[in-house]
Amino acid sequence: MLKVGLTGGIGAGKSEVSRLLVERGAVLIDADRIAREVVAPGTPGLAAVVEAFGEDILTADGSLDRPRLGSIVFADPDKLAVLNSIVHPLVGARSRELETTADDDAVVVHDVPLLAENGLAPLYDLVIVVDASPATQLDRLVRLRGMTEEDARARMAAQAPREKRLEVADIVIDNDVPLEQLKRRVRDVWEELVRRAHRSPE
Repeated sequence: MLKVGLTGGIGAGKSEVSRLLVERGAVLIDADRIAREVVAPGTPGLAAVVEAFGEDILTADGSLDRPRLGSIVFADPDKLAVLNSIVHPLVGARSRELETTADDDAVVVHDVPLLAENGLAPLYDLVIVVDASPATQLDRLVRLRGMTEEDARARMAAQAPREKRLEVADIVIDNDVPLEQLKRRVRDVWEELVRRAHRSPE
């Protein structure tokens, strides 16, 4: 099994790359999706978040009001650290559980937005960073996700600087390119991952 960490700044196009890798045959473990699962209604995770941030972060039906919580934590590094200390251990445990179900020769891609921020690179056999310029990221967040420019800049600022992500990269996928070029690059990367998986000591 080859364990790959996939990361990139918000708006860099990491989701598109993970989708293309899955099309090629990768087993995807999506940290964002798991992060939503571990704070679903009725979970110990949601109870811990409510204890830390109060009932105001719940919607009328008792689920987590993610935009409201986001506006609180992305404006305050200390509050973000509190949230991460609750959610990250739960996500890590669930990710390891899912990994154990993959085949021995699988390429398992862990889609981890905050890989660089949390020093998680050593957990993986190699790290892929999806890279785009800050101007491209900002444009995609405002144009495609409907964020205000202020909100988009705050989200970008809450993440590691581009240079820190690139420092932990074994493979960089440039996503300041047209989709067809991105697809070709992902195909080449996939071939390399498969080669490594088949000669992995495990």
